[in-house]
Amino acid sequence: MATETVAPAGETPGYVQPTVDVPVLQRLLDGRYAEVRELVRTNLAANASILEEAETLDRAAFRERVKEVVVELAATGQTGMGFPEEYGGGGDIGASVAAFETLGFGDLSVLVKVGVQFGLFGGAILQLGTKAHHDAYLRDLITGRLMGCFAMSESGHGSNVQRLGTVATYDPTTEEFVVHTPDDSARKDYIGNAAEHAEVGIVFAQLVTGDDPKSRGVHAFVVPLRRDGALLPGIRIEDDGAKMGLNGVDNGRIWFHRVRIPRANLLNQFADVTVDGTYTSKIANPDRRFFTMLGTLVQGRVCVGGAAINASKVAIAIAVKYAARRRQFEASAPPAEDLLLDYGLHQRRLLPLLARTYALHFAQEVVAGDLHEVFSGAGHPEGEDAQTRRELEARAAGTKALGTWHATETIQECREACGGAGYLAVNRFAALKADTDVFTTFEGDNHVLLQLVAKGLLTDYASEFSDLDQFGMVRFVTGLAVETVIERTSVHKLVTRIKDVLPGGDRWDQEAGLFDPDYQLAMLRFREEHVLAGVARRLKRGIDDGLNPGEVFSRVQDHVIHAASAHVERLVLEAFVAKVAAVEPGDTRVALGLLCDLHALATIEADRAWFMEHGRLSVARSKAISREVNALCRKLRPLAVDLVDALGVPPEMLRSPDLVGG
Repeated sequence: MATETVAPAGETPGYVQPTVDVPVLQRLLDGRYAEVRELVRTNLAANASILEEAETLDRAAFRERVKEVVVELAATGQTGMGFPEEYGGGGDIGASVAAFETLGFGDLSVLVKVGVQFGLFGGAILQLGTKAHHDAYLRDLITGRLMGCFAMSESGHGSNVQRLGTVATYDPTTEEFVVHTPDDSARKDYIGNAAEHAEVGIVFAQLVTGDDPKSRGVHAFVVPLRRDGALLPGIRIEDDGAKMGLNGVDNGRIWFHRVRIPRANLLNQFADVTVDGTYTSKIANPDRRFFTMLGTLVQGRVCVGGAAINASKVAIAIAVKYAARRRQFEASAPPAEDLLLDYGLHQRRLLPLLARTYALHFAQEVVAGDLHEVFSGAGHPEGEDAQTRRELEARAAGTKALGTWHATETIQECREACGGAGYLAVNRFAALKADTDVFTTFEGDNHVLLQLVAKGLLTDYASEFSDLDQFGMVRFVTGLAVETVIERTSVHKLVTRIKDVLPGGDRWDQEAGLFDPDYQLAMLRFREEHVLAGVARRLKRGIDDGLNPGEVFSRVQDHVIHAASAHVERLVLEAFVAKVAAVEPGDTRVALGLLCDLHALATIEADRAWFMEHGRLSVARSKAISREVNALCRKLRPLAVDLVDALGVPPEMLRSPDLVGG
């Protein structure tokens, strides 16, 4: 039960400070997969020495150590939870995502190698292959007996996968594909597991058949790379060398010189080639076929976003715990020095980040749940659930972008908040900064991903537009009246209901209470619709002025990113508001409500210039929001340590003995 306390200075008398029950809140955060997350925490603690080994072992030895840990984790069952039970897996995609996310508390080379082996390599065989491929590979890759890689990116093409240069040409006389790298721009690059450990690669290449010299589009092939550690004929691999971080992962470059593989090595879930070289597919449109294929690999994107959010939890836990112990300057009661966390500026630096970490956790919970439901069902990408899958892809892309950018911001701010101590490797920030930095660009560059989100918004995820590239999307949007584009979107329906739930009629933005979640959501919904309408108008104006679609799109890209970001920020707040509403009345709900209010108002405050420019925020109300953000920080200050403890970061993963104590 909450207990009556003296109101913080400047607060309304009678404020009742809630008591955070840490185990209860952690169970709420762990959700339906609490046991899975606890298994991973146990495994992380058992292998805690790897955090120090990352600093003391040379690169070759550390790579072997990381591989050893990954195989040990596989033996516990934690890495195979998403694979079918008949091959030794757990048959639960949601459990697989939860396990991977939780690995984000620990050494991130281990996390990425797990992701490459079981998420990318294994996931491609599972999702793009058929039973013959499952029978041939799944059991061994689940146990780690067969190590593999996912060879998609090339030196010349990363985000533009449709234009990959590697070619796989079918030879009907031998019933084989000939895989070839035509030039250095087509070499596979940055490929995890490739430099040392992968025996097999899933290679993405342009498929060419004898009956048509033109490419049938990018397809995935199983290509053997090594036998007993030695490279096979026609395979050339170079080590990518030292990286900013993740040096326990053996990234490499791969060239193929007319490497022959059996016809059966085509992963043929969506297309096949007959013995005589006839190309067949149930999806006639090549662009739609390509996007359908990539859509099945969305789990990796979901997992990266979740891992980044959990890495943020490590940083914020260390910084808050340190700020609750470290004293500096005689501010309020000389000669005693004040705790860092008692300073308003320090609260402002850390507590909104803590609130946003909670918000993104609940948003990630939604997207992971959607992933589980979509891929555990009996539907098919070309069936009635196709739009649901496209919405999932867009939501996953947006959440991954915001989650990974949040990790970059949070880790940096928390490092600075720990002063010089934060610069010591033992205090984890060095590894966290170096290892998470690439999260913003792998599994999709964040700016490219947000353009995918915007495309879905502008076309309302309609199936007939799923195969449009960005320029096709421009042509589509400019062919409609702007009002039609906006009326197609779900956010329009939400905004039109604002007057029904908020007081003040047309003055809803001035009359509603700042702590009313309907007001908070209405502000983000208004911004989303207004920015999206602006994108549509600029696209249409550009075409009307005679510009080509490519130039039009280039000119509005900044606006497109703003629209997508506004959309995802609204989804994040909706997830947080819904979670708070679902919690039983009591102290836990009060504490979460404070965090939710802080996140919502800090989000509005961060874009106050936009809201003021567009007439939705007066100067007086803007100042009031800033005052309330400060007040919320003061209310959350006594709860801060309990709130970071509830994040469930194992003490062994915090390390930082001089910062966190214990």
